[in-house]
Amino acid sequence: MTRVLVTGATGFVGHVLCETLTRAGFTVRAAVRTPRALAASIAESVTVGDIGAATDWEAALLGVDCVIHAAARAHVLHDEAAGSDLYFETNERGTQSLADAAVRARVRRFVYLSSVKVNGEEASGKGYTSTDEPHPLDAYGVSKWRAEQHLARLAAHTGMEAVVVRSPLVYGPRVRANFLRLMRWVDRGLPLPLAAVANRRSLVSIWNLCDLLVHVLTHPSAPGHTWMVSDGEDLSTPDLIRRIGSAMARRVRLIPVSVGLLQSFAHLLGRRAEIARLCGSLTVDITPTRVALGWAPPVALDVALARTVAWYLAEGRPRDI
Repeated sequence: MTRVLVTGATGFVGHVLCETLTRAGFTVRAAVRTPRALAASIAESVTVGDIGAATDWEAALLGVDCVIHAAARAHVLHDEAAGSDLYFETNERGTQSLADAAVRARVRRFVYLSSVKVNGEEASGKGYTSTDEPHPLDAYGVSKWRAEQHLARLAAHTGMEAVVVRSPLVYGPRVRANFLRLMRWVDRGLPLPLAAVANRRSLVSIWNLCDLLVHVLTHPSAPGHTWMVSDGEDLSTPDLIRRIGSAMARRVRLIPVSVGLLQSFAHLLGRRAEIARLCGSLTVDITPTRVALGWAPPVALDVALARTVAWYLAEGRPRDI
């Protein structure tokens, strides 16, 4: 049975990834920062501490066939100035350390979960593809891009197969940040000044993302390439809010306010990044992923939204609502 080392196994993506791997017949070994009780989907665990340049991966990689590196220092708004080196230590140098150790351990395939932020911050029309010139604009995006480059160089000079998956915003149970904020706004019945927004955004549910990560573990055409992933359906922010409202059985109140006025208010309040994500377009093209890998998102967007809303109403809802 194929043994897969999963980093970030207890995180937002990792806990669903481990379940998906186990259902597919893989043996999951989790690399964890500290000893803890783990889900039944995780057969083995090794404590590695914080991920960085000095992490010792030898025990974790012993007898491992493949690696899915999903652990990362996640992008946090307003965190660039104080935390930029932490992104590079975890996402760049930590990935380099793991990839180098994987080569020494004769790991067959290394799957790296990267981000669309390697491509840039805004794209409409056909959307970003893996062949577009990378244009990361912040420490998070740059750290992910540097890790990708190191992995590509390593694979070119060794026998290890490298696969990169770039993801847009991921949602599902335990989601945080803007997506959780949208659900709370809808739940409270707040009037939202976003009716005039005519953007397009690609999203990916945690179930579709994990399905692709497992798919590329064995597909013969996956190594040596970067693959874009999404739910296969792009939405405007108002449409996303309406669909969340439908799943939540809540009346949605959208008010038309010009995007320019929204941006002006956001500038005054120091919240330009948040409004940019609500009003800007960022799409990806998954046509090559569909065609070359024979893959399609198994969970429809509305089904995934309904699952996420069900989690929110049961566990993620603030007590004051």
